[in-house]
Amino acid sequence: MPKNKTHSGTSKRVKVTGSGKIVRGKTGKRHRLEKKSSRVTRRMSGTTVVSDSDAPRLKKLLGL
Repeated sequence: MPKNKTHSGTSKRVKVTGSGKIVRGKTGKRHRLEKKSSRVTRRMSGTTVVSDSDAPRLKKLLGL
């Protein structure tokens, strides 16, 4: 049986923490930032844990 390949697009977008949670960057930080207030822009920085319903699908794509 051949090895499963990791989905390269997913691996570039998410990261697995030491405890096994999947972390992603927040959305809305790419363009049209002049319209958004500094408060909103700061809130979009950093990472957040992927929702429980999406986690199994992402784990399958990552080969976990």
